[in-house]
Amino acid sequence: MPVSDSVDREAVADREATGLPINELFYSLQGEGTLAGVPSVFVRTSGCNLRCWFCDSYHTSWEPTHAWMDLDEILSEVESHGADHVVLTGGEPLLHEESVALLEALDDRGYHTTVETNGTIYRDAPIDLASVSPKLESSTPTPERAPDDADASRLEDRHESDRIDIDSLARLVETYEFQLKFVVTDADDMPELEALLGTLRDEATVPIRDEDVLLMPEGATRNRLAETRSRVADLAMEYGYRYTPRLHVDLWNDAPET
Repeated sequence: MPVSDSVDREAVADREATGLPINELFYSLQGEGTLAGVPSVFVRTSGCNLRCWFCDSYHTSWEPTHAWMDLDEILSEVESHGADHVVLTGGEPLLHEESVALLEALDDRGYHTTVETNGTIYRDAPIDLASVSPKLESSTPTPERAPDDADASRLEDRHESDRIDIDSLARLVETYEFQLKFVVTDADDMPELEALLGTLRDEATVPIRDEDVLLMPEGATRNRLAETRSRVADLAMEYGYRYTPRLHVDLWNDAPET
């Protein structure tokens, strides 16, 4: 069950200092990236500094909902599932300073952790895999491609100006084992992706191999993935990058807690 359905949403000030805004906390299979298929506990924080029009976690960004949970509550729920792998995701989990304390506590308990981030924020924390998803221009909300009733005109400029932070991207790939996971719709995305990779390779002090770059088809439903997956797979073969499925969408469509 989504945490926001099971825990009082009314946060008090003293809890905010030692907890996190949790939208969902659940057990499933990792659906994306190099660890696709691994049984995992997902800790989904609420709140994001970007507004991708195709966001598959709408209730962490466009209309954020959450419950404030203390770290002890989060850890107790994680431990109840018996998995060795924890995915800290969002929203943008690195917005929250307390995410570092959670990652430290998970590390102390021997968990393998993946942090799913848009790459605009760097934090010093024990992260086993930084799953970094830089957002291309095709993610920018416009009145034509924003969610219904969203104030896209207000958010378009902010998203476009904030979606790439080369310094943070470089620090993330220099510090952690990483994968660069790009949401791709079609060939129009590739010139920008290639240019960004070139800039990042010039900036970072570690090599970024083609095998570290994953192309993921845009789509949060089976019907949408049916439109994008084949052409993105073709692009991965053409450019020599890896293709990653969205296994959770294939299995459960757009159901929550997947």
